Amino acid sequence: MRPYLLKGHERPLTQVKFNREGDLLFSCAKNNTPCVWWANDGKRLGTFEGHNGAVWSCDVTWDSDRLITASADQTVKIWDMQSGKELFSIKMGEPCRAVNLSIGEQLMAFTTDAFMGTPPQIHVCKFEKDISQQTGKTVMDIDVAKGRITRVYWTEMNRTLVTSHDQGWVRKWDAETGQLLLEKQVHEDAIQDMQIAPDGSYAITASLDKSAKIIDLDELEVLKTYKTGRLVQTAAVSPIFDHVLLGGGQDASQVTTTSSKAGGFEARFFHKIYQEEFGNVRGHFGPINTVAFSPDGRSFVTGGEDGYVRLHHFDADYFTTKYL
Repeated sequence: MRPYLLKGHERPLTQVKFNREGDLLFSCAKNNTPCVWWANDGKRLGTFEGHNGAVWSCDVTWDSDRLITASADQTVKIWDMQSGKELFSIKMGEPCRAVNLSIGEQLMAFTTDAFMGTPPQIHVCKFEKDISQQTGKTVMDIDVAKGRITRVYWTEMNRTLVTSHDQGWVRKWDAETGQLLLEKQVHEDAIQDMQIAPDGSYAITASLDKSAKIIDLDELEVLKTYKTGRLVQTAAVSPIFDHVLLGGGQDASQVTTTSSKAGGFEARFFHKIYQEEFGNVRGHFGPINTVAFSPDGRSFVTGGEDGYVRLHHFDADYFTTKYL
């Protein structure tokens, strides 16, 4: 399983994401230029130029017509996919962190960090099909208790929003009123990443407490725990098998003091049900910050602190071997 090495960023990766069909791959990094690649062979299709700070996250429309990015330059930008041109920019007064489109793509949720006395916030605004009708006016703003919001997702057919936070909390909000419905501290340290399962019934969280957990989105109960002994920066669930992919490794500030093997910079595969590790894939020279499975489950991608995106297509053995 030889990977394609995609070199389009000079700074650490923050998020990699496939579109719905799985033929396009998007990458965001701490440099200010998100990239789009062919997911088959890793060729770069283009870049989206216009941000002036780290791009923390992105989302793509159902028809892969537009890309939405959230950046530390205090903007959320909407891009035209074919031309790479900026269509609209929502200007905030605080660094923007996470972004997610609702089911049906009529609304967009994004988060801002605490800044100059302003608390972390969740914002909801309309997402217009006709870009000339788009405005930066929010329809709802939710103040959040202390702690950075790392991810936000629409759940339960847009009735609720689920967010992950710095101190290990996961919170559930009413998407119409902004009321806090439920909160639970599922980790002992910061949640770095949260991804929703393909069927939308549960989420997987990755934390600096050296574990990843699957939580039920109805009651926020922990269903499974995957312990690694290393900081976990990111986690994803396979859409076709009971497999979980974790990425992380030693803290980035300590990377120069250890070999890549000792640092634990592998992409690690766990069985979703039995919670046991059955394989790993090496390659990165620093912590893995983000991972994603393709929608068909036949490939996966990792993005690291080293600035590389590694695209892996599974060998035939992966689909025939029983691992546990």
